[in-house]
Amino acid sequence: MKILRIALAQINSTVGDLEGNTEKIIKYIKKAKEHEADIIAFPELAVTGYPPEDLLLKPSFINKNLQCIHKIAAESKNIISIVGFVDKVEDIYNAAAVLLDGSIVTVYHKNFLPNYGVFDEVRYFQRGNEIAILNIQGYKIGMSICEDIWYPENPINIQAIEGAELVININASPYHVGKVKEREDMLRVRARDNLISIAYVNLVGGQDELVFDGNSIVIGPDGSVLSKGKAFEEDLILCDIDLDAIFRKQLKDNRLRNLRAMYKREEKVKEIFLDYKIKDKFEIIPQKIELDMTEAQEIYSALITGLRDYIHKNNFEKVVIGLSGGIDSSLTATIAVDALGKENVKGVLMPSQYTSKESIEDALELSKNLGIETFTLPISDIFTEYIKELKPVFEGCNPDVTEENLQARIRGNLLMALSNKFGWIVLATGNKSEMSVGYATLYGDMVGGFAVLKDVYKTKVYELAQYRNSISPVIPERVLKKPPSAELRPGQTDEEELLPYVILDEIIYMYVEEDISAEDIAKRGFDRESVEKIIKMIDKNEYKRRQAPVGIRITPRGFGKDRRMPITNKYREI
Repeated sequence: MKILRIALAQINSTVGDLEGNTEKIIKYIKKAKEHEADIIAFPELAVTGYPPEDLLLKPSFINKNLQCIHKIAAESKNIISIVGFVDKVEDIYNAAAVLLDGSIVTVYHKNFLPNYGVFDEVRYFQRGNEIAILNIQGYKIGMSICEDIWYPENPINIQAIEGAELVININASPYHVGKVKEREDMLRVRARDNLISIAYVNLVGGQDELVFDGNSIVIGPDGSVLSKGKAFEEDLILCDIDLDAIFRKQLKDNRLRNLRAMYKREEKVKEIFLDYKIKDKFEIIPQKIELDMTEAQEIYSALITGLRDYIHKNNFEKVVIGLSGGIDSSLTATIAVDALGKENVKGVLMPSQYTSKESIEDALELSKNLGIETFTLPISDIFTEYIKELKPVFEGCNPDVTEENLQARIRGNLLMALSNKFGWIVLATGNKSEMSVGYATLYGDMVGGFAVLKDVYKTKVYELAQYRNSISPVIPERVLKKPPSAELRPGQTDEEELLPYVILDEIIYMYVEEDISAEDIAKRGFDRESVEKIIKMIDKNEYKRRQAPVGIRITPRGFGKDRRMPITNKYREI
């Protein structure tokens, strides 16, 4: 029985922190050696962080990354390390280096480059054209990078035909709702179809709007989970793989034998023989499988991770939030406390003459429950002065949305004043429903350095608040029940101006994420006039969304990198 001990280093790299990432990689190599691992694999582009975007256009960045991979190689002794980096051979490649005893033994270049959604790899990288197989004492191990494994016809198929018992796939696979299950289902299919084990290591952490969920996993040739890492946390996953057992399984199944009979070896297959002896194992590592999260737990964890890393990686410490007593600011403040600690979160109440007594009470109760420092800065007198100064120009004009937006912009000014004075970053509190239809004030409640709920629909905001309260009730119950309102004029409610959020969110989802036409949305049972109203609002507010702060992506089609609509655009659905 030949047991290979593999370690998957699920690390949180920071884009551009070449030295810091390198030190972390070396630390994990040493940790894996302490556990007698034979191979340690790191995420895709672990040295540079993912995605490095236009840093890849800087020769100095590429060269520094190459220096780092040689430094890591020097530390990889008596263990095989597979590390994601940027290779340079005339062009540049998304690559995986195989390191052993101080040397770079071989380099694999990613074959399939994603160029959809949030991915722009064709903009930067040349595509690899070889398939790598490591030969260790006669046992064969395939290597691949992220997108390589997603295609039905992929390098893994050839590696299995060539005799691989195990394939190691290194990744930077960003999170969105449903992605974890989708990914694991795909890996089970690949393992079963090719009669191999798959060790899948994923990046973890936040990078601007992207969040990487970790959930690194080892799958057996029957599709079973052999080991699974933590979600949204760094982790070192250890798994013992019986290579002989996999080979015996392959011998008893005709599928690979039949494929081999028809297979003609291509020149692009590169087999690398490693001078390495698999360590004798006296004790088998106990199976470790982390429990799956519920959807609400997943999303909430993604928001915490995205906020925490954006603040810390950009060298901020404290955040400030305008507290209205509503659901969005309440949830934003709660996430901020969970991510950063109560001592790093400041709340500001900015009541006007239209702010209800209940809203002030709810904001203060929330602050008390969270234990955050809170300031009250009334805006009524400032608003009166604005109106007084504008009166000569506004002579003969009736009050309208202008006066409502003035209140929001006064609040934005106050928040930015606190930000400038104390170095606190302002967290915008708007959600995806509002951003979609432009139900927000530019330079007012849209002000901020980061938007936690930017990709969270209003209905989901309520679900997340209820989930968080199920852990410990911090958001006042009245906030969960009262009609949402901007409170910019007497009797105002959001749903009277828009639609009930349950209906609104469905229309937005179909139009924004599924590209379904107004006609087809109406055919699904929605009022045609309401559908047209919402679509017009979405179309005309692209200019606002472009000026909104960056926020955490949790859906398959967030505003920004995913959905890229021109601002100047004469095409209309209706």
